[in-house]
Amino acid sequence: MAQARPVFTGAPTDRPALVGVVHLPPLPGSPRFAQARDACDGDPHRAFETRVIEPALADAKALAEGGVDAIIVENFGDAPFFADAVPPETVAAMAAAARAVRQACGLPLGVNVLRNDAASALAVAAASGASFVRVNVLAGAAVTDQGVIQGKAAAVMRQRAALGLQDVKVWADVLVKHASPLVGRPLEEELHELLDRSLADAVIATGAGTGRATDAGLVHQVRELAGDTPVLVGSGVTDQTASAYPADGLIVGTWLKHDGRLFAPVDPDRVRRLRQRL
Repeated sequence: MAQARPVFTGAPTDRPALVGVVHLPPLPGSPRFAQARDACDGDPHRAFETRVIEPALADAKALAEGGVDAIIVENFGDAPFFADAVPPETVAAMAAAARAVRQACGLPLGVNVLRNDAASALAVAAASGASFVRVNVLAGAAVTDQGVIQGKAAAVMRQRAALGLQDVKVWADVLVKHASPLVGRPLEEELHELLDRSLADAVIATGAGTGRATDAGLVHQVRELAGDTPVLVGSGVTDQTASAYPADGLIVGTWLKHDGRLFAPVDPDRVRRLRQRL
């Protein structure tokens, strides 16, 4: 492929950047965290340390050992997700986890606060030293399992400036997974809204859902229309499909787990296999 555009400071340009995902277990306050607390004799502090931080660090170290270029942390275990603002306990837990991951691995770090809390993602980035945030709906509106989610690009970009985080890249999904646009528009218009009017630093193309393959034709279209803006693939990448995408970065979560099982730990051998394909 042509020279890759850097998706974060220090990203490779001779190949797509490989971004591994740390799916955080249920955090304090989420419905499933109660199981972790009960397993620790009702002690929420011990549950957070042993059932959240330790697995997150194990996955992060496996990703680093396998050769990823960056890691993105997201509160995947918190389902069902809030459409917009998450509660303060989630922000605090994510900041603690993100900082621990960054200190343990020393790799560029990203933050995604599900389902669409860009304000909290930027706050976590400020506390953890993250290099980028992912925003599922930056512009327009999408119908999701959380209801209708509306983009808040004006608030996001002003908050980034107010916090002095201009170097923190904002990665925005186009036609994000687990969602449908409220009003369908040509892809060219979707990208115009994201790049020219919402000021996204990179765009992400995905499949229909977590672990679902992203259509290579869509990635080709996005790459052609995005101009000099970096393009990433955000779901369904495997060692067999990675080379098919004309992308500047690959965000990979599910396939890097043992046997490709979503809730299994990261398998460093799988990370290495994928990294060798790039």
